[in-house]
Amino acid sequence: QVDLVESGGGSVQAGGSLRLSCTASLATYGTHCMAWFRQAPGQEREGVAQIESDGTTTYADSVKGRFTIANTRNTLYLQMNNLKPEDTAMYYCATALRWRCPASRYEYKYWGQGTQVTVSS
Repeated sequence: QVDLVESGGGSVQAGGSLRLSCTASLATYGTHCMAWFRQAPGQEREGVAQIESDGTTTYADSVKGRFTIANTRNTLYLQMNNLKPEDTAMYYCATALRWRCPASRYEYKYWGQGTQVTVSS
C-alpha cells in the first residue's frame, strides 16, 4: 500500500514551464515503476511518462522533447517545458508497486488525487 500526493500544478501561458511533484509514502526509487497520467475534460486518462525501476523512461509522443520524468527516493517529478494549451488537464501520478511498468493503465493500482495544469494561449 502506498499513498501518493501530487503538487505543483497551476496556470501558465503557452510556452511556459511547470514542475509537478508526487510524494509517495514509501520509497520507490530503484524499486518500483512510477508514472504520470493526465485527463482532460471529456477525454480518457492517458499516459504521459513513466520511469522503470532501472531508470528507463518512456514518453507519450505528444510530450517528447518537452517533458522530463525523474525520481528521487520517494518523490516523482515531471518537468514540463514549452507548455501548450492542449497540455491542459488534471495530472496524476500512479504506481502498481511493480518492478516493471504495467502494459495497461488499468493495472496501476495506486493513484494520487491529481493536480490541475491549465495552459492559456
